[in-house]
Amino acid sequence: MKFSTEELIEGIRSGNKRLIAKAITLVESKKAEHREQAEDLLKQIMPFTGNSIRVGVTGVPGAGKSTFIENFGRLAISNGKKVAVLAIDPSSAINKGSILGDKTRMEELAKEENAFIRPSPSSGFLGGVANTTFETMMICEAAGYDYILIETVGVGQSEVLVADITDVFLFLKIIGGGDELQGIKRGIMEMVDVIFINKVDQDNLQKAKNTRLELKRALDFIPPKEKDWKVPVLLGSALYNEGLGEVFKMINDFIDLKRKPTDSKK
Repeated sequence: MKFSTEELIEGIRSGNKRLIAKAITLVESKKAEHREQAEDLLKQIMPFTGNSIRVGVTGVPGAGKSTFIENFGRLAISNGKKVAVLAIDPSSAINKGSILGDKTRMEELAKEENAFIRPSPSSGFLGGVANTTFETMMICEAAGYDYILIETVGVGQSEVLVADITDVFLFLKIIGGGDELQGIKRGIMEMVDVIFINKVDQDNLQKAKNTRLELKRALDFIPPKEKDWKVPVLLGSALYNEGLGEVFKMINDFIDLKRKPTDSKK
């Protein structure tokens, strides 16, 4: 069934998840008539955007991004917030790859009334995002979601666009063998706003503390992205909900800091 632009906008504004999904499918479509309707839709919802906190979550494969997003999302919802998750699938548009895996891993969050999860294929688009991620975020903002969490395809040199289209860039790190800083590109370190060392337990706690110290030293050599903000390096376990409250607080502190100059100008 084809929906009119007005029907889609009404559905988005009322939080109808089915129509929100239909609107996202519309902006993802490459058909000429769909592109025209999508442009009209985005133009009309523009006044309702800009009030969400956009969080980009990146990290090497196995860092626990999906688990982090699921439990962070549930924490935000328990604080009275609405959460949208855009999980970027690294596979092509034809082979859906890990989409079902992402949905399975976020099963508990998917049950929440105030959560919306949308896997999208990257279709080979570089930057750690899909080519319509920005438009999808606009739809979620117009639908009134307080937090929009973007799970990227992983850490790589091309993964910079996510930092440009989000308010907070969160880097998940895990304890590995050898040099803890190996494989962390300077470019990523220059873009991060918050670092969370995940999967920390009693067995690797000391190693995690050493890693935190190394990361802090590395950050000392990088000019701050935001004035008056020292990138926090936090420890915890997303699986066991340890340290997520601190991440939640740091994200909000960072947003408050970013918005301060704007507020003072009013």
